[in-house]
Amino acid sequence: MTSTISTTPFVPAPVTPYQGDIARYWNEEARPVNLRLGDVDGLYHHHYGIGTIDTAALGDPAADAYEKKLIAELHRLESAQAEVLLDNLGAIGRDDMLVDAGCGRGGSMVMAHQRFGCTVEGVTLSTKQADFGNNRARELGIEESVRSRVCNMLDMPFETGQAAGSWNNESSMYVDLHDLMAEHSRILAVGGRYVTITGCWNPRYGQPSKWVSQINAHFECNIHSRREYLRAMADNRLVPQAVIDLTPDTLPYWKLRATSSLVTGIEEAFIKSYEDGSFQYVLIAADRV
Repeated sequence: MTSTISTTPFVPAPVTPYQGDIARYWNEEARPVNLRLGDVDGLYHHHYGIGTIDTAALGDPAADAYEKKLIAELHRLESAQAEVLLDNLGAIGRDDMLVDAGCGRGGSMVMAHQRFGCTVEGVTLSTKQADFGNNRARELGIEESVRSRVCNMLDMPFETGQAAGSWNNESSMYVDLHDLMAEHSRILAVGGRYVTITGCWNPRYGQPSKWVSQINAHFECNIHSRREYLRAMADNRLVPQAVIDLTPDTLPYWKLRATSSLVTGIEEAFIKSYEDGSFQYVLIAADRV
């Protein structure tokens, strides 16, 4: 990576004090996990992974190169997660526009452009993330097609019906779901596809478990229930076409990460809540009608 420069000259003030807190959280976030994983191949994500661990690729845990191989494997799993999200966007053409709401450092946006050849717009509350994503797009020579900007995902600067597809990848827990789905419904063309991958608490458990409460406190977020997602979509002309439980697929990622040098202290909460059924990792794909 080359040194970054500011590419986000206009930063609107957060609408609420909470949004200001979230902007500060991500602007000041300095955990090495996302950067060390992204350094593997230049795709910098802000989400977790899915899939079966390739134990052959990891090799001998006692070997000097094991930790480097483990980090590469974790990154492979998080990129596999993004591929599954993109798989569920449906048919996207080169002339279409996609929107990543809560885009982080922009890894999924780069992957979307590489796959579809289309324009990808990202929004985030973090100036630090937007600058990083825009600098990375410039380094790749795709800055005319991939852009991050600082704004509120509940009030995105896109025309009504402008987007062919949009998504939230582990970012919807920072906002009210009805307001979020209303905004996605507004920017999507009729027939456009919305996809979210998210952790949500399981209504069958009864209430958020202690593990879910720990995750909320760690990330300063408010995890919603699966039922809330479906209700908010139904109220905003978004009709689910697929609801996929990815919980069994994400557990290997977390168990592997818990053995790495990248532990942040939240790994146990994810593992325990997935195992006891109080927390779920789901993909929901819905069409705008």
